[in-house]
Amino acid sequence: MPQKKAVFLKILKYTGITIASILAFLFIAPYVFADKINAEIKKVANQKLNAKLDYSESNISFFNHFPSLTVSLENFKLNGSAPFENEKLITAKEIAFGINVSSLIFGSSINIDKIFLADADINVKVNQEGFANYNVYKSEKAKTEEKDGDNSLKLEKIEIENSKIVYDDLSTKLHFDIFGFNYLGKGDLSKAIFDLSSKAKIEKLNVLYDNEPYLMNKKVNADLITKVNVNSLSFIFQQNDLKINNLIVDFKGKFDFLKEGYNMDFILKTTNSNLNDFFTAFPPKFITWLDKTKLDGKTDFNLSLKGNYIASKNIAPNLELDFKVKDGSVNYNQSPATINNLNVDFSTQLPSLNPDLLIVDLKNLSLNIDRETLKAKLYSTGTKVLDINADLNAKIDLEKLNRALGIPDLELKGNLTADGTAKGKFDKEKGTFPVTNAVINLNNGYLKTKYYPNPISNIEIVSTISNPKGTFKDLKVVLKPAQFTFEGEPVFVKANLNNFDNLSYDINAKGTLDIGRIYKVFSQKGLDVNGYIKADLALKGKQSDAEKGNYSKLKNSGILEIKNIAFVSEYLPQKFLVKQGIFKFRQDKMSFNTFLASYGESDFKMNGYLQNVFNFIATKNGVLRGAFTLDSDYINADEFMSEPTKKETSNTAITTAPNKPTSETGVIVIPSNLDLRFKANAKKVDFNGMNFQNATGTLKMKNGVLTMDNTGFNLIGCNVSMNANYKSVNTKNAQFNYHIKANEFDIKRAYKEVKLFREMASAAEKAQGIISLDYNLKGRLNANMEPVLPSLSGKGVISIKNVKMYGLKMFNSVARKTSKESIKNPELNQVDIKSSIKNNIITIERFKFKFAGFRPRIEGTTSLDGRLNLKMRLGLPPLGIFGIPLTITGNKDNPKIKIGRKTEDLEETKDTIQ
Repeated sequence: MPQKKAVFLKILKYTGITIASILAFLFIAPYVFADKINAEIKKVANQKLNAKLDYSESNISFFNHFPSLTVSLENFKLNGSAPFENEKLITAKEIAFGINVSSLIFGSSINIDKIFLADADINVKVNQEGFANYNVYKSEKAKTEEKDGDNSLKLEKIEIENSKIVYDDLSTKLHFDIFGFNYLGKGDLSKAIFDLSSKAKIEKLNVLYDNEPYLMNKKVNADLITKVNVNSLSFIFQQNDLKINNLIVDFKGKFDFLKEGYNMDFILKTTNSNLNDFFTAFPPKFITWLDKTKLDGKTDFNLSLKGNYIASKNIAPNLELDFKVKDGSVNYNQSPATINNLNVDFSTQLPSLNPDLLIVDLKNLSLNIDRETLKAKLYSTGTKVLDINADLNAKIDLEKLNRALGIPDLELKGNLTADGTAKGKFDKEKGTFPVTNAVINLNNGYLKTKYYPNPISNIEIVSTISNPKGTFKDLKVVLKPAQFTFEGEPVFVKANLNNFDNLSYDINAKGTLDIGRIYKVFSQKGLDVNGYIKADLALKGKQSDAEKGNYSKLKNSGILEIKNIAFVSEYLPQKFLVKQGIFKFRQDKMSFNTFLASYGESDFKMNGYLQNVFNFIATKNGVLRGAFTLDSDYINADEFMSEPTKKETSNTAITTAPNKPTSETGVIVIPSNLDLRFKANAKKVDFNGMNFQNATGTLKMKNGVLTMDNTGFNLIGCNVSMNANYKSVNTKNAQFNYHIKANEFDIKRAYKEVKLFREMASAAEKAQGIISLDYNLKGRLNANMEPVLPSLSGKGVISIKNVKMYGLKMFNSVARKTSKESIKNPELNQVDIKSSIKNNIITIERFKFKFAGFRPRIEGTTSLDGRLNLKMRLGLPPLGIFGIPLTITGNKDNPKIKIGRKTEDLEETKDTIQ
């Protein structure tokens, strides 16, 4: 017995010593190895990271994440890779690295086998060019032979607690937010290829595409098995069970990182799910509707995305979607009407995410409301050239359908009858149109929205569309009749349209439309319309008669009165407001009297006529002709400049450029399908910093060219006459050519009041006197309607009358070089200076003048950006027989004067865009 007791005490003793030793090691080891661990952290950061890393302090302990020995970095911050090197990629309250103890004691380097991340913000960004901020790990060249101790990162576990992830990809327009992210991943991450088992939980998931929310505030639970290939940066999602709210989803696929993008092969599907559960994963605007809606039925959903995505090369993956609903029913808010037998079989394909290659296959859409039915089928390919096979059959009460679906903010009534088929290609250029036979009728229709208290009522539509042979020539549209009542005003329309190759039309329209109130009914965002249209029209004829001028065969008559109508055009950045206009139709002419309009600050009063109006409206190539007299008190021409090209921006947008790009406005675009002539009188015109008074002349717009003939105006007290033409090449480039003649304008006033003169003749800052100008000039304008200097070419004469030059550096330098102080401020009188411009160089022909007894003679070249290459002979008093030869080089701010005749030609600058 005593022997057993002794053995027991000995065991207890050694056990206590062992435990005490272990505890001592747990407390002491972090301090013993602290320097080695911190040195290794800095070594890894310098060798492995291509980004700035920062933290407030480090703690080493066995107890923070027991039983692992961890080094914890508090207030951890890691910046992104270029071009995001100045922005945070990860910020965390703590990031901890689990250290392999044996490598700490016996190894030459320390192996990290676990990562713990808590209360972190992870911001992943990709700019429009496809460059991402997460490429912070330095890539190393493959080694032919792996050596022991080379690996310092052998992960077996990744744990993330209560973190936030924001992913913002401007190249794909994809954005998602993850809040309350908890993640546990296990696997032998030290291997080149390994399986990663993961559990993830998300408290709130938001997914947006092109700023449109698709998933908001969704809960996600996931069990994932992912095969990771570190060498190729490849991820294979082998077994992934997701639950998005109540919807169970299977997710499989592959994701590879490429040099400039990604390779994707994803499949997301749910099979035989409840229709109600399926809608719980829908965008937020459906959730309110779902709370009041009873949904029954089963659904299958399959989404796949496969291929490369490389934004810089416009390469995109293929998207495919399949969606089925079987034996569904819908009832909103316990409505007496229920949609039954809802069956949907829909699929679509979008190769390379290219809309022109879109394939839509609606094999079946069918439903019943009581005994009424709606059935539809559709198969189509393409968008520009549309190949379609469609079938529609409906006899349904729109009020019952509206109540059963619970369409928000919309009250809809009427009996809709539709029966039609369409099969074939829609190709405008080749003149093909699907073979069509359709009848669409609406009886006792009614439409009311929340935006306006009164409805559009008494809607009656009887229409047929037929095309037996599949060409535009055989297309026939009959509308007999169409009518509705709005605000007590009835509107009637009858139309018979045949042969869309040579449109034969017979249209009658009568009624008053309050456009402002109709706008409020629909309240379309971005559209601001007010005013009314009053019509009493009878239009009958053929397109070919309008084109050939056989106006006697046209039977167009009636009156169209408009008032306070605002509209926008792709060519005009602001609203054009027609305050008043009375149009009278007679044959092919639409004449109008006292047409009052405004655009921004500009006002217009026009009288005249338009011709070929119907052909212009009905066809793509129709040319609108007309002649007008235009009177205006004020025109601000700068307001007509096209809008700048807007890029997508967000709070997380990044630009790789060191400086912000110059804001561009766009040139004035002259539409090519206009053939108009204006005889204009404008009291005041502002354009590009110049103020014109009493502008008169004839303006012509034809084939996209604006021509000004015998245009006259007053600028800075000087009468100017000009002939010019202008043509926009695109929205950022335009060409101009003009001849200008200006008699006796004041240099000092021109420099003070005309921006273009200051830019073109900066040396005239301190000049005084009168000059005249007779010059031809042509060139190119940039997107700010400013002349591109290397593009300018022309020639002409500047006539100088009593001009005094003060403080010109060139003459100051000549005075110092020749010791002739009186040359500093020369005076010129009755001197003609002939010059020409080409490739940014002004060539000045020889001219001479005299002042203060001197007889200077000057010739040579200067550049539009101020470089000088002039020859000067300074004729000395009394008669200039003897002179000093000089060369003037350098630039206008720092001229260099030498005695002699040798000069060097200035380098020309050619316009890169012709």
